[in-house]
Amino acid sequence: MGIRSHWKNYIDGHFIDSVAGRTIEVEDPATGEKIAEIARAEAGDVHLAVAAAKQCFDSRALADLRPINRGRMLIDVARELRRRQDEIAEVICHESGMGMVDSIDQVDCAAQYFEYYGGLADKIEGSYIPLGKGFIDYTIPEPHGVSAHIIPWNFPIELVARGVAPALAAGNTVVIKSPELDPLHNTFLGEIAGSVGFPDGAINIIAGYGDDCGSALCEHPDVNQLVFTGSVPTGRKILNCAARRIIPAVVELGGKSAGMVMPDADLDKVVASTRVGIFFFSGQVCSAMSRLLVHRSIYDDVVDRLCEMVDGLSIGHGKDNSDITPLISERQLQRVEGLVQSAVDAGAKIARGGARVADSPGYFMQPTLICDASPDMDAMQQEAFGPVLCISAFDNEEEGVSIANGTRYGLCAGVFTQDLEAAHRIAARLKGGQIFINKWFAGGIETPFGGVGESGFGREKGQDAIRNYYQTKNVGCLIG
Repeated sequence: MGIRSHWKNYIDGHFIDSVAGRTIEVEDPATGEKIAEIARAEAGDVHLAVAAAKQCFDSRALADLRPINRGRMLIDVARELRRRQDEIAEVICHESGMGMVDSIDQVDCAAQYFEYYGGLADKIEGSYIPLGKGFIDYTIPEPHGVSAHIIPWNFPIELVARGVAPALAAGNTVVIKSPELDPLHNTFLGEIAGSVGFPDGAINIIAGYGDDCGSALCEHPDVNQLVFTGSVPTGRKILNCAARRIIPAVVELGGKSAGMVMPDADLDKVVASTRVGIFFFSGQVCSAMSRLLVHRSIYDDVVDRLCEMVDGLSIGHGKDNSDITPLISERQLQRVEGLVQSAVDAGAKIARGGARVADSPGYFMQPTLICDASPDMDAMQQEAFGPVLCISAFDNEEEGVSIANGTRYGLCAGVFTQDLEAAHRIAARLKGGQIFINKWFAGGIETPFGGVGESGFGREKGQDAIRNYYQTKNVGCLIG
């Protein structure tokens, strides 16, 4: 493992230690061992980062570039990410616990975001509005200014790219707060940003805890926009801050997404979607299919097939490309264990798994199938963020849709059926910002993504996302 022992924040084009000289220890969740430390950003560091971003924005060094040139720099970032993907992926594997193949895919996905929004940078256009003789009226799309991005610990570099690429494409400058649990690999973006020509201060990357670094960033008077992916409680705090300061916010919060399996479903597709939908990255995915609602006529058959699939999953370190890799921390593992136990206490049955992996120094949870889960139990209502699938039976379409929509979330939903009319009828009724038919995670960086209800609002990904990062100025002119 070639991970260096000490990492720094990236501010105003330079890597620097924190103002207070404090650090954050970073573990490998597969072993529980410290692998590195990184400079811990607090209020003083936030001020330096925001000041650098504001100075860069006010200088117009980025916003006044010809948009096609901003786009080319973003595409250059994508090229450099791919050139260095193996070394970045190694760090992801050891600090996040993700499998090596998936870590490489995450770097590639981040590169795709920079390519996609690099291609859109010169297509952000205003319009001419006819007002009749004697007037000229037109609109100008203008960046907000300093855009602050608070990043969760799952998929950090991918989620950085998802928000930062369109923000930069629109001419904003950015401050990125990396998660304290796995902040190391985001610093590669600092090295890359400087190498491809971004002006100093355009991209700033700091690592810190939410209660000091995150709060200071949200409250900073020179931050013009807040972008957050994470939990509902933290999202509420960020939205309250944005409301007090009257600045725009984009929030993508939790999910408790359900897939509906109709009697005529192709069960091979159901099993394949379940494998990726809940067991990819050990279920630490906001859009995971954590609930499976199965028509009672095929319930037993589906459970048997899922048990067979789970029995074939391997558990181990990400460097071995195991199917089930560790959860991010002991705290997260304990939370998942508690939610599983609450389901058992409420009368559900454990068909597979149900406990942590014994005698392991890391934070491993067995892939778990909870059967006969009632819609109102905590395990069916609360986001677990672990390799835990709740399976429940329904008797008819109306009941299935009702159970699927019966949480406070609305991030994703899905339906499995070979009846095309039924598929689209049910999709129209399911509550969610993204609906999958016959394949969980159908879609890509081009498809808008976001939630309804307590899953948040605003849309990331696709062309919709870039609209988050500029506002419209209208110019009206009397001529003659």
